[in-house]
Amino acid sequence: MTKNVFVVGLDDFNHEVLRQLPDAGDYRFHQLLDLDELMGENIDFDALLDSAQRQLEKFDGPIDAIVGYWDFPVSSLVPLLCERFGLPAASLEAVAKCEHKYWSRLEQSKVIEEYPAFATVDLDHDTNPPGDLRYPLWLKPVKSYSSKLAFRVDSDEAFTEAVDEIKAGVAELGGPFEAVLNRLTLPPEIAEAGGQACLAEEAVEGAQITVEGFSYRGEPRVYGIIDSVNYPESPSFLRYQYPSVLPEHLLDRVSDVSVRLVRHLGLDNVAFNIEYFVDVEEGKLWVLEVNPRHSQSHARLFEEVDGVPNHHYMLELGLGREPRLIRGEGNYPMAAKCFLRRFTDGVVRRVPTEEEVAEVQRELPGVAIEVTTEEGVRLAEQQNRDSYSFELADVHIGANSQRELTAKYEQCVEHLRFEIEDVEEADNR
Repeated sequence: MTKNVFVVGLDDFNHEVLRQLPDAGDYRFHQLLDLDELMGENIDFDALLDSAQRQLEKFDGPIDAIVGYWDFPVSSLVPLLCERFGLPAASLEAVAKCEHKYWSRLEQSKVIEEYPAFATVDLDHDTNPPGDLRYPLWLKPVKSYSSKLAFRVDSDEAFTEAVDEIKAGVAELGGPFEAVLNRLTLPPEIAEAGGQACLAEEAVEGAQITVEGFSYRGEPRVYGIIDSVNYPESPSFLRYQYPSVLPEHLLDRVSDVSVRLVRHLGLDNVAFNIEYFVDVEEGKLWVLEVNPRHSQSHARLFEEVDGVPNHHYMLELGLGREPRLIRGEGNYPMAAKCFLRRFTDGVVRRVPTEEEVAEVQRELPGVAIEVTTEEGVRLAEQQNRDSYSFELADVHIGANSQRELTAKYEQCVEHLRFEIEDVEEADNR
């Protein structure tokens, strides 16, 4: 019997990925809430929850799973909806412990030592680092995504500038996130901080990696580790690459830390990803953040290398089944998701056409391209950005060697024609 799977914020690209699952014919995937309303400005969490519940209640048929692969508010909507309809999912408290960056750090400090020094920042009064923290620092809201409003600072002047920017924008996600916190009995320090606080952390250096895994009936397991490679002299990602090229003993260590941390957080019946910095020479590692979901950004990587996208783990857990670990059954020994970016603001005058994208994909086996901006958009106003750059396209590549992977990416960059007008020129029109 076909199972009905509701995906919160289902988009076309990931719908196509889900259709590539080996047993995709056994499922009917339904969009639950539109992605634009989930990722737009002025998010009303309670209204989204009510809208999703009404859609599900009107559905004429069994509801077999409710899943999601996006950050907040999706990651917090899923456990509440699953509880309402009697389906397996992580608890809202465990999810919130991960999503609230300060709460997450406090929980980490109880069970591991691999985290940077941290403290909360008073956005109304602090003009320099709190406590004993030393520059360079990262300042970030306790609730954000995609490095939005995250700033690296190395002076009191930069600290004050970052605080002003965070203060101006922290309510965009922090306000809606408080609707989640209001549903929980919070520790005093988290209740005092709320959802619109700011965190300062001492900057650490090293290779950045992401551990992906799942927890089923209290037993966390790691199924893959991905390298995150930055653009030169920039904190913005150039690509994600799988599998990681780090030494085996370090991969074993981050796997062990991840399992201990997930178990302590009580994160269960859900996929997860945990980001780390690793100093390969010194053998040191630090947890960057814990996400109570798998990363849809990595789906094509797992599909090319292991034969199934990591959506496989999300789906099995959503159906209450223990996922089967699948490794090395794909078409390529390595894969990457590359980010084509621009580092200055501008107005998009032209993006590659669907025909142009299709032609590049035909010429380059193992390549899938997703254009992530639109004609007429000002880059500074689009969702696909971090604090330092603007995303134009995602290029997914499967390859037999590092040289082949690089060559395919360079060919894509050469043939994907964007036209972007500088802001000054656009304003003078």
